[in-house]
Amino acid sequence: MKYILCIGSNTDAEKNLALAVRELTHHFSNIRFSSEQVSEPMGTLRPDWFLNRAACFESDQSYEEVRTITKNIERMAGRTPDEKYQEIIRLDVDILQAGDQRFKEYDWQQPYVQRLLRQLNMRFVGIIPARYASTRFPAKPLALLGGKPVIQRVYEQVVGVLDDAYVATDDERIEKVVKNFGGKVVMTSTHHKSGTDRCWEAFQKIGGQFDVVVNIQGDEPFIQPSQLEVVRACFLDEQTQIATLVKPFSADSSLSALENPNGVKVVVNKNMNALYFSRSIIPYQRNVDKADWPSHHIYYKHIGLYAYRTEVLQQLTALPQSSLELAESLEQLRWLENGYTIKVGLTDTETIGIDTPADLERAEAFMRQQQNR
Repeated sequence: MKYILCIGSNTDAEKNLALAVRELTHHFSNIRFSSEQVSEPMGTLRPDWFLNRAACFESDQSYEEVRTITKNIERMAGRTPDEKYQEIIRLDVDILQAGDQRFKEYDWQQPYVQRLLRQLNMRFVGIIPARYASTRFPAKPLALLGGKPVIQRVYEQVVGVLDDAYVATDDERIEKVVKNFGGKVVMTSTHHKSGTDRCWEAFQKIGGQFDVVVNIQGDEPFIQPSQLEVVRACFLDEQTQIATLVKPFSADSSLSALENPNGVKVVVNKNMNALYFSRSIIPYQRNVDKADWPSHHIYYKHIGLYAYRTEVLQQLTALPQSSLELAESLEQLRWLENGYTIKVGLTDTETIGIDTPADLERAEAFMRQQQNR
């Protein structure tokens, strides 16, 4: 029997939703969750906003048995009957559907619930393009980082977060390594000019009913599940065509960090859609001393992660290279020039991309630092 749940909290919300996810996963191994979404207070006078997720799973257990489990999870979060009258909702785990029977019709009609359920029904596949040939770092995907190949580090960060994940490569040596660590891999052409083109060929070969393709660069071993969730959440908006991530530079960032052309900067509009990507510092602050720029404006660093609706991905691969793309050597400018919208999600998590052997050394140091915390 299929079950659909809505999970919400307005008190210690992040902690309590994490508890619900952990416990529900323990009881129902095939459960799938939507991304988190914030919603306005509903049916309560308290000003605290809610954090919500939806979930679905198949189970042979009866409605009464599942309801007992959800109520026990609520009590684990510390919820008591008296708190409901105080409008303190530590955790709500409501059953919206069991088999063909629907409950809580009022909740079904709420826009935030509809958005969560739409995304819950979307299927996301992660594709990790990995080339053996690299001008600056040949055989980079197979370089060892903490005793494992870089490509394995990336794959392990992705698998289990999305509905499925594959490495897309043009080299049999990478294919062999991926198969040896138990990963899924697709062989693709050696003639692709971009990871986007490789993703589209891989997606066609994979088959399956996926709504969104997530392109994770094969040299990003520290990409975090939370960052993948941020990108997934961008598709709660039905208008999202393409999504990516940015990380704000801190106010005490050095000017040299901003000026580094390998760190791509992004300007966004009020709706968090990208206006432009550049290797130069944008915007230029005309009336501020250059050394003070980081403390007078929030600059955004691009994190090389993209997600595309499948029909949009197909369209992107048919576009000719554009003048802005050629000028900056940034493929995403081709999409902007052709009128596509790129939704931007925010992350505070630092990642270290590996472009050179020196980057690999920095990554090793970063990993040791993380392990010693």
